Amino acid sequence: QVQLVESGGGLVQAGDSLRLSCAASGRTFIIYAMGWFRQGPGKEREFVGAISRSGETTYYADSVKGRFSISRDNAKNTVYLQMNSLKSEDTAVYHCAATQFDKFVLPNQPNRYLYWGQGTQVTVSS
Repeated sequence: QVQLVESGGGLVQAGDSLRLSCAASGRTFIIYAMGWFRQGPGKEREFVGAISRSGETTYYADSVKGRFSISRDNAKNTVYLQMNSLKSEDTAVYHCAATQFDKFVLPNQPNRYLYWGQGTQVTVSS
């Protein structure tokens, strides 16, 4: 089992940048691909992006492509979500998640992820 704790959320203005972190503890971090999801008010949980176990491969939702980037530091058991050019529609609770269902592709469905963090709030004011 792995425990995930997100941090770095906050209140920012449209156009600003923010970096979220997700620290993992428990089982060996490198055996998991990692994903980021978000859930806005009154909305379903939405895939943001994912990163492979080695960090060599990333995959993003169209809504964030070119603005967000995911990286990981396996020595620190941490995955990051760099968010640039933030928009009001990016307002949501952001969750990181861990998966081992990544044999062929990085999954974008929440039910393919085994472990979840509690989330961190990001609010973008326009």
